[in-house]
Amino acid sequence: MRTYLDHNATSPLRPSARSAMLAALDAGGNASSVHAEGRAARKILDDARETLGFAFGCLPEMMVFTSGGTEANTMALRGVEAERILVSAVEHPSALAAARASGKTVEIIPVDREGRVDLAALEKMIAGPNVLVSVMLANNETGVIQPIADVVALARKAGALVHVDAVQGFGKMPVNFGVLGCDLMTVAAHKVGGPVGVGALIIRDGLVVEPLLNGGGQELRRRAGTENLAGVAGWAAVAKENAIDTKALRDELDSSLEGAVILGMGAERLPNTTCFAMPGFRAETLLMNFDLAGIAVSSGSACSSGKVGRSHVLDAMGVAPELAAAAIRVSLGWTSTAADVRHFVTVWKQLVARQRARQAA
Repeated sequence: MRTYLDHNATSPLRPSARSAMLAALDAGGNASSVHAEGRAARKILDDARETLGFAFGCLPEMMVFTSGGTEANTMALRGVEAERILVSAVEHPSALAAARASGKTVEIIPVDREGRVDLAALEKMIAGPNVLVSVMLANNETGVIQPIADVVALARKAGALVHVDAVQGFGKMPVNFGVLGCDLMTVAAHKVGGPVGVGALIIRDGLVVEPLLNGGGQELRRRAGTENLAGVAGWAAVAKENAIDTKALRDELDSSLEGAVILGMGAERLPNTTCFAMPGFRAETLLMNFDLAGIAVSSGSACSSGKVGRSHVLDAMGVAPELAAAAIRVSLGWTSTAADVRHFVTVWKQLVARQRARQAA
C-alpha cells in the first residue's frame, strides 16, 4: 500500500471528475459545431464555464481555457502590452521562463527570509509606465502565501497591471478573482484532483491579451483550438467539491519533525504544505528511502527533469546551501489521512535514528 504525499505536483483524479469526464467523452461532439451533437457539447462547456466562473469569482466569459497553468502564465506574461515585467524571485519556473522569453525588460522582486515579497522593494521598482507585476498566490515548494492585497494596492497606486498565478491555491484556500483585485489570474485543475491538461487564464473585462495560438474562433478568439471538453467538465465537477481541509494533519506533521527546520514557518502557509530540512541529509537520498518505504514525497528543489537540483525558491529566501540540499516537500490532499501522516513520521524517525547511529559510530 502506497502513501501518496505529493499533491502539489499532481493529485489523484477525484471520482466526481472521472464521472463528469466519462459523461462528456460519451456525449462526443465539437462545441463549435451547429448540429445537435455540437449543441450538446456546447451546453456541457457553457455549464462548466458558469460553474468555474462562480467558483473563481469572475464572469464566465473572462475565462480563457488553456492546456494548464504553464500556458496560462505564458499567455499572460507574453500577451499583455507592457514595457517591464516585475516578477517575484520565488515564482514557478513557467512564469519566470515566460517573462524572460517575452522580449520585455524583466526585473526580479526580492523576497524576505520567509519567502514573502519585499513590498518596500516592490514599491521602489514599480514606478514607471506600462508595468506588469506577476506574483503567485501561494508557493508550490513552501506553501507560503503572498500578500496579494498589498501587491495590488501598490500596483493600483502606480498604474501597473497585476498577474497572479493561483494554481496552488485553488481548492486549498479562497481564490476569488474579484476579491483579489488583480487583472489576470492563472488557475488549473490537477493540483486538487481535477484532470491534468486543463487550466485557464482569467482576464479582467476590457484588458487586451494577445493570443498565443491563432486559428479558429474558440474562446472569443483568444485561444484557438478545439476545447478540452472532458477536461473542462471534470474540472467543473471538482470546483463543486468542498475545499481540502488538511490543516490539522499538516500541524500534526509539523509538530512531529523534531530537530528539522520548517522553511517558511514564520509566514502564513497553505494548509497542506510542509517544506522542511535537516542538516546532514541529502534530498535525493531521502527521496529514495521514502520511496522504498512506500511513500511518495518531493524534494523542495525538484526540477522538471525529475532530478534534484538547486532550488531558486530556497536560494531567494537565503536558505543555507547545506540546508537547501536536504529540503523535502510533503503536500497533502483529498486522499490524505491521519494514517498517511503517521506512516511518514514513523519512516522519518527511523531515518533520523539511522543517521545519528552512523554519526556516533
